[in-house]
Amino acid sequence: MTKHFRRELEKIKKKLLTLGSMVEERVQLVLKAIEEADADLANQVLKTDYEIDEMEVDIEEECLKALALYQPVAIDLRFIIAVIKINNDLERIGDQAVNIAERLITITKSERLPEVYFDYSTMGLKAQEMLRLSLESLINMDLDEAYKVVTKDDEVDRIKHEAYDRIKSAMAENPDKIGYLINLLLISRHLERLADHTTNIAEEVIYLIEGEIIRHAQY
Repeated sequence: MTKHFRRELEKIKKKLLTLGSMVEERVQLVLKAIEEADADLANQVLKTDYEIDEMEVDIEEECLKALALYQPVAIDLRFIIAVIKINNDLERIGDQAVNIAERLITITKSERLPEVYFDYSTMGLKAQEMLRLSLESLINMDLDEAYKVVTKDDEVDRIKHEAYDRIKSAMAENPDKIGYLINLLLISRHLERLADHTTNIAEEVIYLIEGEIIRHAQY
């Protein structure tokens, strides 16, 4: 049974990493769409979201099957629990990419106000780096990389607050452009939530390595 179980765990890990690569591609695509204000690129994110959803369901089913068949304990049980949670967070990151794409499509139909268009490149790159590091920490079982992700979340939060302050001021000055500005604000919110989910992944890697839940710890 042990040999078959190890094979199942390896298969689950490979599928999870495949899902991680898919999600990384969608995030890169939607960030490029923001940079170029390209509705066609944003539409590509929307049209391929079903692939992430299907993979997420497949991985969850594999985990539940492994739990039922092999009744794992200790580190093996922690692994499956962590995979189920990481799987969910990856799917939610895909959802945030879709949300950003939808906002961007709406924005491209509006008249842009250059003086209040917030530059999301720094925020997006930081969130993208957090996702990369969280997946690398999982691949390499690297505690240091996982903790790096956790500490970077505050940087993304700070940029989101900057966007909020700037866009709020623009709303007061341009009441006829509220819809456009709300969509700008929502992009920053979705990017911040995307970074939050990458932090969740890193925290699950820490749990997997150390057996310690750090979700509500102060860093």
